[in-house]
Amino acid sequence: MNKILIIGKYLDQPMLVGKFSKTVPCLFLAGGATCIFNNVCKAPEEEKHKEFIKSISVLTATICSALFATIGIPPIKADKKVLFKGFEGLSKKNDLKKLVQTNTLVVNDFLQNNKVSKKTGELLEKAKTKILKLSEIKIIFEELHRQKEGKRFLNKLIPDPENVDSKHIFSEIKRLSLIGLVPVLGGITGGIIGDRLTEKNWKDRIQNKLKEGSYQYFANIFLCNIGAGIALAILEKAKITSKPARAIGMLAGILAVGIIGGSAIANLIGKTCIEPILEKKHYNRHQRHQHLQNKVNFSKIETLYSERKPEALDIGLHIDDIATVAVLSGLKWIEPILPVLYSISGYRAGTGYRNGKTKDFYI
Repeated sequence: MNKILIIGKYLDQPMLVGKFSKTVPCLFLAGGATCIFNNVCKAPEEEKHKEFIKSISVLTATICSALFATIGIPPIKADKKVLFKGFEGLSKKNDLKKLVQTNTLVVNDFLQNNKVSKKTGELLEKAKTKILKLSEIKIIFEELHRQKEGKRFLNKLIPDPENVDSKHIFSEIKRLSLIGLVPVLGGITGGIIGDRLTEKNWKDRIQNKLKEGSYQYFANIFLCNIGAGIALAILEKAKITSKPARAIGMLAGILAVGIIGGSAIANLIGKTCIEPILEKKHYNRHQRHQHLQNKVNFSKIETLYSERKPEALDIGLHIDDIATVAVLSGLKWIEPILPVLYSISGYRAGTGYRNGKTKDFYI
């Protein structure tokens, strides 16, 4: 059998995906603890306490919101009316007890009506409750994939990736974009709370968080998803059905719309929508304070004049786009890692990170 197909079947085992989903909270905790430790160690001695509070606030809000997005939100109804449609998370089908029950039924039904070798029979018994090794998957598939009933059984035990169309994929893009938005909003909220607890001028820092949040979401998540969907629609119109071609096409769409155009669009949103509103409020607040004090307060304030420039980590964050293409292509094993990747954008939004040049002015 094709080695790539064997590897794909190994990774798409429902039991493997289910157990991987269960480790995601541990990945979050380990990553969050490492990040907090690193931030506190790097901070000057007099700033360590502040940095600890800020890091705890940002990471707690980001991680909790990412896990919340993973679980999803059920519809909200009142008087038989749907107030909120809800959205699907990423791990609703990964309950290990149900997976064991399903695998047991599928294997028992097949073995009752079909003869297999002793080795394959032993491996199928193991598949009821445990994850099969790559070599074990190979043994089973080499024996059964040529048989009509065997092929049907294998597809029940480890379902093939769905060959989705553009209509279905735009529904998935909506779901994934919403899941990506939640950790970004969580990071911004956590960052504002952290500043509120540690800084007197905490309101002045909100602008950078909102601008970085919009940059992270539009440049690294939403527009990349849109690019993948547009590319698939074009491929469908051209009647290209090959899965590798579709995957390559979606990556090309991500490159064109997300990575190249996303940064410019995200900066435009920050510059034309967020910055004018917040800077106007920022200036008026300090102007009123100066008038009330009846003296000139030459406090130094930094305002961003340049755009947020893409850098190495921003490009690296687009690994979630490869994961998104895998999910949109029907692969299940990559889904549990998406909230972890999206939470990186949430964390950067929460810190209000900006790499543009600044210009000083005084009021």
